[in-house]
Amino acid sequence: MKKTGFGCLVALAALAVFVVASGGIYTVLETEQIIVTQFGEPVGDPVKEPGLKFKIPFLQKVNRFDKRILEWDGRATEMPTKDKTYIMVDTYARWMITDPLRYFEKLRDERSAQSRLDDILGSEVRNAVAKHELIEVIRTTKDRKETVDEDLVEADLSGSVGKLIPIRRGRSALESDIYKTARAKLREFGIELLDARFKRINYNQSVQERIYDRMISERQQIAERFRSEGAGEAAKILGDMERDLRKIESEAYKTVQVTMGEADATATEIYAKAYNQSPEAAEFYEFVRTLELYSDVLGDSTVVLTTDSDLFKYLKSVKPVEPSNSADAPTPKKVPGGPGLPR
Repeated sequence: MKKTGFGCLVALAALAVFVVASGGIYTVLETEQIIVTQFGEPVGDPVKEPGLKFKIPFLQKVNRFDKRILEWDGRATEMPTKDKTYIMVDTYARWMITDPLRYFEKLRDERSAQSRLDDILGSEVRNAVAKHELIEVIRTTKDRKETVDEDLVEADLSGSVGKLIPIRRGRSALESDIYKTARAKLREFGIELLDARFKRINYNQSVQERIYDRMISERQQIAERFRSEGAGEAAKILGDMERDLRKIESEAYKTVQVTMGEADATATEIYAKAYNQSPEAAEFYEFVRTLELYSDVLGDSTVVLTTDSDLFKYLKSVKPVEPSNSADAPTPKKVPGGPGLPR
């Protein structure tokens, strides 16, 4: 009996060693899910619980699939927008295997899954971009305020410079469309799409140069507008200054003329009063005024007068003074009604 029991134990130990050596036992990790196949066909349900599992040696094969979130990084692809602007679009997505059995039947491995993601997500991205204007793809939301655009519109009289197409949906809505459409298509492959986003959007090289030229042109138009407005304001200020200067000069000239007129009127009034006092005073003032006129008119000038001129009256009335032996200086002859004039 003892020999029989010992033999059974040895047989069981040999069988266990054979099973382990032939791959009859396998381990399932917490990050894995297993599909066991026999002659290439799935056998039983997917194994998702971690632990030590058994299979038929040599006949069955273990296919391991990741249970964690996986990434898809699309290639940067050139595609046109609705307004025929070519841009480079780089996208990415996150996904995971939720139905390993269907995933195995449709795709077999992760390499095939990445290829199918390229086809589906790439196609949906191209469709979304081609159906919308460039600004729809670039702008994050349609509620974002454009302060630069307001400056452009304010600086342009026609309103054409910097005028953007109104945003109907925005970039987030496009990403949501891509996600929803691609998610429904990937479910039949046992894949759950978790997220899809634009990583980077850039202009084509030729388009980029045209965009830069347009930006330069817009800024030049703004600068020209500001220059013309400044020149207009300068002309307005100079015109106001010239007008004010002429007004001041006119008022000053008016004040001068009024003052001179009042002075002449006062002088005339004084002369008239003096003339009316006595004939001698009138003749004296006439004489003084004539002397002042001589000083103003004659001076260094040569004046030709007729003998019957009123201006010549006092000149021709002057007579030479007879010399005397007296040591005193000769006295000039008095002119009737006024002082004498020296020769």
